Amino acid sequence: MSIKKFIEYLQFEKKYSPHTISAYEKDLNDFSKFLNFCTYSDLINKANYAEIRSWIVILVEQGLSNRTVNRKISSLNSYFRFAQKTAQISKNPLAKHRALKVDKKLQIPFSESEIDSAIESIDSSSFEGLRDKLVIELLYSTGIRRRELLNLEITSIDFVQHQLKVMGKRNKERFIPLLKSVMQTIHLYLEKRRDTFGKSADNCLILTSKGAPAYEAMINRITSTYFDRVSSKIKKSPHILRHSFATHLLNQGADINSVKELLGHSSLAATQVYTHNGIAELKEAYSNSHPRTKL
Repeated sequence: MSIKKFIEYLQFEKKYSPHTISAYEKDLNDFSKFLNFCTYSDLINKANYAEIRSWIVILVEQGLSNRTVNRKISSLNSYFRFAQKTAQISKNPLAKHRALKVDKKLQIPFSESEIDSAIESIDSSSFEGLRDKLVIELLYSTGIRRRELLNLEITSIDFVQHQLKVMGKRNKERFIPLLKSVMQTIHLYLEKRRDTFGKSADNCLILTSKGAPAYEAMINRITSTYFDRVSSKIKKSPHILRHSFATHLLNQGADINSVKELLGHSSLAATQVYTHNGIAELKEAYSNSHPRTKL
């Protein structure tokens, strides 16, 4: 079975994002090259566990983290499960494989005051300023993923019901309420956008300063720029705003199942991770404040 058939399966049946598909394809091609070098055959479905184990050893020796190695092996495992499902192989060589141990990383959310300070620091007199404000407000007030933000169109906004239609992973659609303050920012942004680019601008909601659809690095830059001003936290990615959204809702007594639906999680286990963030904040406050930490 070729890698191409598996990639088509991910694309058309599983409906994975282009970024995820690209990662799977790279992992499989890397293993294929390894096999070709060691056994003079690049047929992955002929590989055995000993060969896979040798690849794992080499990846670790190259300095890759256990988390990265596990991801690559997970790509292989998905390939083998598909090959087994389509009767290309009779046994999955990774059936009894145990993943390498990884340290659990607690994501530290922004505090409510940091969110407020970051938004207040934005000069919204220009198109770029209004756009940046809208980006941060949408990420924090809806908890949407960066990719979901980039996929938003003007038609995704229901101006009557004050809600947002979001296309999540695997084309799963969900609706998220929009705060009155966010609706005001949307109206101001769209007005400034029309003044800047006219009515013929791209239907994509978030645009660059040249009127083109926004891209991932731009969203990363927007969040890091404004939160660098107000926060000493190391990580300031769009995903931390998603963490902050979930953590703050749960801290204010929101039902975890409601938060799960808003985030677009398929299982409650994924949402329960945010219930531990309160402890992470306490640890950070403790280590920053207790006089004995300086000794």
